[in-house]
Amino acid sequence: MSTTGSPGPSAGTRRTNLTRTDGPRTDGSRTSGTRTDGVWNGLLLEVRERPLPGLRLWTAENRLLLTRGAAAEPLLLALVDPDRHGVDFYRTGRHRPLVPPLRAHQARAYGGSRQRWAHHFATLLTASPDSPLHDGRWVLKPDPLLLRWKHRGEREGEYWRSLLVEGDPDGYIDWWIHSGSWEIFPLRAMPDADDPRVKAYRKQARDGTLPPVLLWWVSGLDSHLVLDGHARLAAAIAESVEPAVLELQRTTPRDEVDTGTERAVAAYEAELARFTELRAAQGPRVPDGAEFAGPALARRLHELRTAHRPTWAWPLPGGLLEWRRIAREQVGEGGWEYA
Repeated sequence: MSTTGSPGPSAGTRRTNLTRTDGPRTDGSRTSGTRTDGVWNGLLLEVRERPLPGLRLWTAENRLLLTRGAAAEPLLLALVDPDRHGVDFYRTGRHRPLVPPLRAHQARAYGGSRQRWAHHFATLLTASPDSPLHDGRWVLKPDPLLLRWKHRGEREGEYWRSLLVEGDPDGYIDWWIHSGSWEIFPLRAMPDADDPRVKAYRKQARDGTLPPVLLWWVSGLDSHLVLDGHARLAAAIAESVEPAVLELQRTTPRDEVDTGTERAVAAYEAELARFTELRAAQGPRVPDGAEFAGPALARRLHELRTAHRPTWAWPLPGGLLEWRRIAREQVGEGGWEYA
């Protein structure tokens, strides 16, 4: 196994918004996270006995390949610039939604609750043989850090349309211009505003019950891939409303959390002991240190539990020659300059 690090200069600093994870458990592998004010802000998933994902990213030198299923059906081919200014890509158009059609009655029942939708999506992702989940810890969170370069007066539709990576079937992700902005990468062509599926979702976009768009942050592309919800995203853009989104990403492994927690608690106790010595020497006017050490401990535990991790990729058997063979097979001679 290998990992693909994030190309953007600031991508390694991203963090989720979870602050504690002692919310109600739905089962042994799923934990709700809440902020200190009690507001839900994510779902932590413990994935076990799933060493390989169905939706898998392969790497061969500076090339990437996204495939689906046991047959490794190609969905996306990508070539990272040698100078790391961006990525040329080609979509095969074979992506299928991971989530069964979402019915209007279900959307009304959920009432726009991203927490309920997160549990719904988590169940489907765990059960699907074609999901990107593999062994480790993941988080489904409601507020992905899409940098908000929104100008005053800019309409929601204009802004969210500007985040979409353009090009069908091929195009270019420009890291030089959009470094660290984590654009939204559709895995298939975006439907038009008058598409029947989009029309069906536009009313839900207007009344606030539109189900979230399911995104997957992929570090090797420095972008959010749309796993499910192309039509829902198009509906939100057509109605110029901010779409609800849920982002899937890898987070800190359990062993790192346990080791880091021990160190953080030891540092907290040492700081309290230091203040105790100061109080003994200088009197009760010296604080006990809890108001300083406590928040520092909370921040450290937050970082440990929710720190962002790069997307895993697997070495492509056959390497560069195999990548080129697949590219020629998918694109055809002359169909894409990198095939």
